[in-house]
Amino acid sequence: MKPSPVRILLIDDHRLFRQGLRSILERERGLEVVGEAGDGPSALKLAGSTSPDVVVADIHLPDGDGIALAVRILAQCPATKVIFLSSDADFNLVRRALDAGGSGYLLKDNASGDLIRAIEAVRQGGVYLCPEVASALVEDFRQRGNQTPEAPPVQLSEREAEVLRLIADGLRNKEIADQLGVSTKSVETYRKRLMTKLGFSSTAELIRHAIRTGIVAP
Repeated sequence: MKPSPVRILLIDDHRLFRQGLRSILERERGLEVVGEAGDGPSALKLAGSTSPDVVVADIHLPDGDGIALAVRILAQCPATKVIFLSSDADFNLVRRALDAGGSGYLLKDNASGDLIRAIEAVRQGGVYLCPEVASALVEDFRQRGNQTPEAPPVQLSEREAEVLRLIADGLRNKEIADQLGVSTKSVETYRKRLMTKLGFSSTAELIRHAIRTGIVAP
């Protein structure tokens, strides 16, 4: 039986930008754009009527906060995954977006290159941060002047620690695979193993752990 397509709702007040995203998504097999909205009320109404698998939402909307809107969408569609789009990699915004239940955070300048990867990651239950945002998280922790790292509560193998370091440096799975000379599937397995071993559910938590335990030097 042919699998059902991933159903996507686009929320952005710039019509031409939405059309560009739609064009990218509709070229991909297995993806279907079920609606577009340029404001909060329209987005809520469409989310309720379409129950999308993934919402791709601008974090700044002219009639309100995209993060607050996402919270309302998730309240009525708890199975939906939300990927935020923003022109800003500010740590506080990223943290708010993830705390609100977001599963992804992309910079709009590079959204066309990251969006398909992000949708694939979140539909499999993961979290996707574009490399620029992951690097911004690392830099934020460095600037805050962390305390002397404590010994990690869980012992990681040398390879696991290396994969974690490269994740914290903002590398994508394929870039990590190329650097280590392994397959992308192996990197995905290491990433899942790290999540399980450390008890985390997001890339942001992995990055914080890498910095706090000294795997990434301040």
